[in-house]
Amino acid sequence: MATQNACVLVNMPSLQIRNMPQDVYDALAERARQQRRSLAQQAIVELSEHDARQRRMAAIEMIRNLPPIESALDPVELVREDRDSR
Repeated sequence: MATQNACVLVNMPSLQIRNMPQDVYDALAERARQQRRSLAQQAIVELSEHDARQRRMAAIEMIRNLPPIESALDPVELVREDRDSR
C-alpha cells in the first residue's frame, strides 16, 4: 500500500510592530516566558483573547439593551407551588 504525502503552503498574514514601548515589550516577553511561548505566539494568543472578549462584551451589551420580558407569572409563586407539590 502506497502513501502519498502532500505539502500545503499557506500564506499567513504577518504583523511587524515598530517603536513598541519597552515596558509593553517586557511585559509581553515575560508572559510569553511564563507560558513557554515565543513572543509571536504570545501576541497571537493575547490578540485572539482580546477579540473574543470584545465580541462577548458586545453580546452582553446587546442583551442588556433588550426590552424587559413582561410576564404574568410570578417566579416566587412558581417555586412555592413546585415545592408544595412534593
